[in-house]
Amino acid sequence: MSFVNGSVSYWFRELAPVDPGAPLSGHTQADVCVIGAGYTGLWTAYYLKQAQPDLRIVVLEKEFAGYGASGRNGGWVVGEIAGSAQAYARVHGRDAAVRLQRTMFDTVEEIVKVAAAEGIDADVIKSGQLTVARNDAQRARLGDTLAHAREWGWGEDDLMTVAADDRIRVAGATGALWTPHCARVQPAKLARGLADTVRALGVRIYENTTVESVRPRTASSSAAAITARGTVTADYIIRATEGFTATFASSHRDWLPMNSSMIVTEPLPDAVWREIGWQGGELLGDMAHYYMYAQRTADGRIAFGGRGKPYRYSSRIDADGQTQQWTVDVLRAMLTDFFPATAEVPLAHAWSGVLAVPRDWCSSIALDHDTGLGYAGGYTGHGVATTNLAGRTLRDLLLRRDTELTSLPWVNWRVRRWEPEPLRWIGVQLMYSLYRAADHRETRLGHTSRIARMADLISGR
Repeated sequence: MSFVNGSVSYWFRELAPVDPGAPLSGHTQADVCVIGAGYTGLWTAYYLKQAQPDLRIVVLEKEFAGYGASGRNGGWVVGEIAGSAQAYARVHGRDAAVRLQRTMFDTVEEIVKVAAAEGIDADVIKSGQLTVARNDAQRARLGDTLAHAREWGWGEDDLMTVAADDRIRVAGATGALWTPHCARVQPAKLARGLADTVRALGVRIYENTTVESVRPRTASSSAAAITARGTVTADYIIRATEGFTATFASSHRDWLPMNSSMIVTEPLPDAVWREIGWQGGELLGDMAHYYMYAQRTADGRIAFGGRGKPYRYSSRIDADGQTQQWTVDVLRAMLTDFFPATAEVPLAHAWSGVLAVPRDWCSSIALDHDTGLGYAGGYTGHGVATTNLAGRTLRDLLLRRDTELTSLPWVNWRVRRWEPEPLRWIGVQLMYSLYRAADHRETRLGHTSRIARMADLISGR
């Protein structure tokens, strides 16, 4: 049976056909102009309007709201830091890193609360996350993860060991960790709901409008976002472009556009669900280096993701989520390996998207009041929740508020750029080849492969 390949994502296919809003037509002025109508841009507009309703806010979007990672991700509202607690702690101290992690835990609840308050029906359920080990090496890493969490002060309410079979019956599972700090969401529903909400608040979203360049504020002129359809002048311009940041010449090497891919099945028969378990909305991941992520959708499917072909030469970005057959085959094999009962269940859709990865894998947020330019991103795949924190933090930075959020260690975090090509492409290909090799070796080793440690060194994690 054939399946849909690309067309942005299954999440959008499940909704009514996309009807992009009107593009920018001529020149206009705003107090704040946001580039990108994904989660970061939409949350920023939402919280600014909540705090100061008279602000004139414009959002410029190249395609349509949610077109990028916001409408293609795995639907994990996960409370993990989008970065390294150790890295933040080395610069800002342990307490600052702990505050950031606690704030991320709270952010999961914030998203659940706002979705309910604004009537955004996005299949949101705070169902927690299960991470399974499937060999002795992975089980040892589970133990190390738990020990590390205890060292940082996370208790039984934050992370605990469980029997995987008690929740989801994964073939070959040898152990599992459970955290409540994760919620399931239908990504496109959340993006569309946020877009509708901010429009109702008076935010102007112009779609099918490509920003070609950005001009900083000077003593004689406002900051500006320049498009072929007109120019938006504003006190502040916020770049919220995540994996698409590489399309800006001035930021081409700031963040690596990493590809991630997904498949989704047709609805599973009741007999298959009885064999698998998974009666809640838990999110499922594993401890492999070449890891997977999955959810049980609200309509009874399994959405299953992984890296596939992780990077395109010179940071190229796909157009509509088209996915190589090799990647589809790998994900299909992984799904069947985890859940043999799904072997005869047809696929419905496959797609890919890009996420942004800084050189040190630590996300950042910044605003320069002199130039009027700011940004947030580099979420390394943890953006569904982190974008909400970014929106609240940008609100406080833009309104010149000195708050707990503006003192978090990811604010004004700086990192060097990625290497030029072909070094960038060679490094990423080597890194993921080593991770795949390490996973293969660890099926018979009782410890983490040295090959994986070599990949970690190359990656900069």
